[in-house]
Amino acid sequence: MQWFEAVRDRVVPATGDVALAAPRLGLVLGVALLLVAVEPLWRVVRLAVTLVHELGHAVVGVLVGRQFTGFALRGDMSGHAVTRGRPRGPGRIASAWAGYPMPALLGALMVWAAERGWAAPLVTAGLAILVFALVRVRSALTALVMVVAVGGSVALWWWRDDALQAQVLVGLGVVLVVGAWRHLQAVVRDRSRGSDPAVLATLTPLPRGAWNLSYVVVCALATWVVAAEVLATLRLR
Repeated sequence: MQWFEAVRDRVVPATGDVALAAPRLGLVLGVALLLVAVEPLWRVVRLAVTLVHELGHAVVGVLVGRQFTGFALRGDMSGHAVTRGRPRGPGRIASAWAGYPMPALLGALMVWAAERGWAAPLVTAGLAILVFALVRVRSALTALVMVVAVGGSVALWWWRDDALQAQVLVGLGVVLVVGAWRHLQAVVRDRSRGSDPAVLATLTPLPRGAWNLSYVVVCALATWVVAAEVLATLRLR
């Protein structure tokens, strides 16, 4: 049963205080904001935001009973996920809505979990989702991004270091929240019929503006959670 003990040791929450010290937290935040503020870096990093967006469609689709058949990330940093099921109804609406708020929701969860010693269970869950999605990639770029994501997650999970996991989750969480705002800015300006809010407008009586507003509310709440966690850590340390 050594394998069971090895897995258990990498899944259970950390014991003791694992919250980042103020200087290290400041460094992590600085690097995260640099990644989303410097345009050449953002062009690469936004692939992570797009990946979470597309897997948000997929995971929520599966949870509401739809079949996840594949997804792809494109060279222009956009993406597409395909779920099969009823063409209309609550499940279709939920899966179509889930993309844009998912980076903000996951980012806030990462920061919240990291500050409470729950980084290891969250890394485990994320790795399981990535492995589940790996066999459903539909392009070379998607495969490359997924291999990097799975490889990094496996290393972070197997060679468990509670402090390092907390740093990575806080940094990535901030990137996802800020990235969600940048993606939201783009979709608000998008007037095409294929955007998520446009699709939702065809599925429901609500206009695309109402769906965009729902994204704003979720991103604002996620930002508030992250800001509250960061400020509480800085005050205590």
